[in-house]
Amino acid sequence: MSRLMSLGLAASLAVGSVAATPAFADQDEKFFRQVVGQWSGPGEVVAGKYKGTKFVCNFDGLAHPKSTGMTLDGSCRVGLFAQPMRAEVVRAGRGYRGAFQDGAAGKGLDIVSGEVNGNRMVVGLDRKQLKGAMVARLADHDTMAITVSVRVASELVPVIGMNLKRSASVKESKLSR
Repeated sequence: MSRLMSLGLAASLAVGSVAATPAFADQDEKFFRQVVGQWSGPGEVVAGKYKGTKFVCNFDGLAHPKSTGMTLDGSCRVGLFAQPMRAEVVRAGRGYRGAFQDGAAGKGLDIVSGEVNGNRMVVGLDRKQLKGAMVARLADHDTMAITVSVRVASELVPVIGMNLKRSASVKESKLSR
């Protein structure tokens, strides 16, 4: 279950890349600024061994301090059990790179590609034979939907879905600390 929840955050972020031209850079930075804040909401495993398992996540979305990108830091809870969650994605050449938890070298996942297109970011996920993608879409200023899919044969199959609501804006979260 922990690995499936890990997939869910790697996310909180389709296989591909985008040219890092100034127009794309501005669009990408706008997306990352919109993700900054506190997010929380329910999720569910929609396929696989743990299908039907529901969980709740709380994340702080932070702009990356050194590059175009972001960090999501928080936890997801199933019943009484909580799992820390952390993902970092930054611009790397023509796309994005990063890690979820401690990356594929540990017990996490590598973010191996990515692109931002308007209100949506898609990243490629990799861990040994596991390949997949995560889509994070901002439906509006205070709503973000995340879907994680894994590659089965030649098809991407959704396995986790989350619907997050902004629980505090950037100004509110700074004031409350």
